[in-house]
Amino acid sequence: MIPTGRTNEKGRENKMTRRFALTLALITAVAIGAPPIRAQQRDVTAEEVVAALEAAYGVHPGQRRNHAKGTCALGTFVGMSEAAAYSRSALFSGSPVPVVARFSLAGGDPEASDAERSPRGMALEFRLPKGDLQHITMINTPTFFAAMPRTFLDKMRALRADPATGKPNPEALAAFVASHPDNRGQAKFLADHNPPASYATSAYYGIHTFKFLDRAHKVTLVRWRFVPEDGEKALTDQDLKSMPRDFLEQALIDRTRQGPVRWTMLVTIGEAGDPENDPTLAWPQSRKEVKVGTLTVSSAMTQRGAGCENINFDPLVMADGIEPTDDPVLLFRSPSYVRSYIKRLQGL
Repeated sequence: MIPTGRTNEKGRENKMTRRFALTLALITAVAIGAPPIRAQQRDVTAEEVVAALEAAYGVHPGQRRNHAKGTCALGTFVGMSEAAAYSRSALFSGSPVPVVARFSLAGGDPEASDAERSPRGMALEFRLPKGDLQHITMINTPTFFAAMPRTFLDKMRALRADPATGKPNPEALAAFVASHPDNRGQAKFLADHNPPASYATSAYYGIHTFKFLDRAHKVTLVRWRFVPEDGEKALTDQDLKSMPRDFLEQALIDRTRQGPVRWTMLVTIGEAGDPENDPTLAWPQSRKEVKVGTLTVSSAMTQRGAGCENINFDPLVMADGIEPTDDPVLLFRSPSYVRSYIKRLQGL
């Protein structure tokens, strides 16, 4: 059963009750050995993925196993009527929707350099009327590096530090690259594009395909991206050599003090034959795009004690009108996220 963010009538009166109930349900599902959602992966388990992340990046108690380094933000989203032709989601009602956001670096190292060539993330929790929630999690590369959970697991294992050097074994990394062609698209993008100079000057992509459902229950396959109003700006080659380890958080805080930061949400409409269940494959650039809303971030802050710190940004938390496809990576993210979340709640 897909977590929808909906509650019973009593739960609708108390958002905190709703959040606790969802967390408890996810933890219970894991505890009894039944992975939530329908991510039945016979050869890869959430425990293996979390263990591989810990082996690659170390264990940092109370922190996320992936995208460990991050910054919280608050804002609103206003959907547009154009989206209503495709989705009945309350996200597109036209009324302002409160948003809790988290910007982050990929990987499990909370001390990672902000100039490293790795994906940047933007995770959003939309707080819809009646206590409903919609999560959207994105990265700043158009595609992902894994078509199946096995590729993700194998890459994390290849990144495990060699005890003799403290760094990943080059031979293990080379073997991974040679045996996993689905990794090459994202790797090329990261090699060809310098990291963004600010979280505010990066586009973010949903990478997966989702289903929009209208009021007549018609299904439209879509992908989405958020494009910055400030424009896309990357670090220069000189910046990569000279920037301090930490600059992204303060840059976002300073930018929001100057005024709101905005992104336009664009939805790409799929056509017959477009890859539906493989996030490593891009859709043709000729596909129709529809502007469906504007995200406005009004403030940013360090994550300790802030609103985003304890949110499990599970991309399968969805309100009515948006549903997942059978993308195996998308479906696998929920059980792996909750494994990490439980450890964080336990202070491990």
